[in-house]
Amino acid sequence: MAILRKNPAAIERIRASCQVVFLVQQALEAAIAPGVTTLELDALAEKTIRACGAMPAFKGYRGFPASICASVNDEAAHGFPGRRRLCAGDLLSVDVGVELGGYYGDGAFTVGVGPIGTAETRLLEATRACLEVGIRRARPGNRLSDISHAVQSCAEEAGFAVVREFGGHGIGRALHEEPHVSNYGPPGRGARLQPGFVLTVEPILSMGGAEVVVDGDGWTTRTRDGAPAAHFEHTIAITAQGPRILTLPRGSGG
Repeated sequence: MAILRKNPAAIERIRASCQVVFLVQQALEAAIAPGVTTLELDALAEKTIRACGAMPAFKGYRGFPASICASVNDEAAHGFPGRRRLCAGDLLSVDVGVELGGYYGDGAFTVGVGPIGTAETRLLEATRACLEVGIRRARPGNRLSDISHAVQSCAEEAGFAVVREFGGHGIGRALHEEPHVSNYGPPGRGARLQPGFVLTVEPILSMGGAEVVVDGDGWTTRTRDGAPAAHFEHTIAITAQGPRILTLPRGSGG
């Protein structure tokens, strides 16, 4: 399937959705604390999304029951919000998807709940660094796997494993479009990047091994060895001048 190129008007519509993602992330980050449940965070996210005139993109998507994915500690992705209360020292990864006016935005972040250990701090810093180096490779003329290779190299140089089952994706009028953006692989392969491509870059790193297992709910995915995981994601537009991050406000990298 062909990768869709977006015109400037469509990119601005995607940016509008992404700005709601940013606002939701800000509200959630301020609310995350020991004793809070992930179900309470989900309710806050949905309230914030709808107050912006948007819709939670994840709710009902292929049967997913919530507005956010809330993944704690060894949960690498797609965790269900629930009545579990967060504890000091936990890692919480939150993935937020928004639909506004027929266009989608998507972003994720991981934070420590209260003080966290040195190793966990390094994991978060490394995952964020992988996101940044991957985005820097998203320039016209590069190949799709140049992003993938940059993420993998950054992760492994820091001593962490890339969870290979997940990656970024195209986004626009649908939440998931072509292409899939792997977080590993050799450089110089795949489609040549062009202005007008809109993608998400989303590394997921494990402090231990890369293997994951899926819970009985069919969604919650955790590391097989129980190691903590971290997840960061931005939606970006590739322009003639390079990548533009749509899930940040203009002037702050967006």
